[in-house]
Amino acid sequence: MAESRKKLYPESKVELTPFVARHYDQFLDLLSGGTYRRFIARAINDLGLQPDDSILDLGCGTGRNASLMLKHLGPGGRITGLDLLPEMKEQFERRFAGEPRVAFRQQKIDVPFNLEEKFNLAFISFVLHGFPQEVRKIILENVVRHLKPGGRLAILDYAEFKLSDKPFFFRWVFKNFECSYALDFIEFDWEKILEGFGFQVEGKKFYFRNYLRLLKAKLKS
Repeated sequence: MAESRKKLYPESKVELTPFVARHYDQFLDLLSGGTYRRFIARAINDLGLQPDDSILDLGCGTGRNASLMLKHLGPGGRITGLDLLPEMKEQFERRFAGEPRVAFRQQKIDVPFNLEEKFNLAFISFVLHGFPQEVRKIILENVVRHLKPGGRLAILDYAEFKLSDKPFFFRWVFKNFECSYALDFIEFDWEKILEGFGFQVEGKKFYFRNYLRLLKAKLKS
C-alpha cells in the first residue's frame, strides 16, 4: 500500500507523498524526458546571481536548485533552504554535507514565520501555483519580511495565459495533471500583485513556448 500523509490543501500537487518526495528529482527527469535538468540550469543562469548573494530558497526540495545556485556564489555567498518535508531535509542535508555556505530549515512557508535574518534574494520555484491565492499572499509577506532593503525576488513558475486559447492537447494535460489552484494562478496579473507588495518588476524570461516564466523583481527602498 502506498505511503500517504494528510494534505493541508486537498487540490494541491505540490504536497508530495513520502515515496514521491524521496524520488522527486528522478520523477522530474523521467516525466520531462530529461529536459528538466537542462531547463532548470538555464533558469538559474538567468537569475544573474552575484558572488556574495545571500539567498532564501522557499520550497527548496532536495537542493537541486540550490546546488546550481551555489556554483555562482563565492566564499561570502550563502543559501538557506526552507522545506517542510523530512524526506527533503534528508536529501538536502546529504547533498550539502560539509558545505558551510548552505543550510536547511524545516519550515512551513505558508504560515507567517520569522527567521530573524535578512537576505538579498528570495527564490521560489514551482511552488506558488500549488496554493490557494490567500496562501500565496502569506508566502509573499514572508518574503518581504526576510528581504533586505532593495532585495530581489525571483519567481520561476507558469506564465500568465488563457488556457482556453491553448491547443487541445495542452489543455487536456494541464487540466488532468495540474492542480486546480494552477488554473487561477495562470490568470492573475503577477506583476500587479508584486507591485502591491512593494516590488518593482525588473525582468522576465520565458521558456517552453512562453508557458513558463522567470519573473524578477526588486523590493522598493
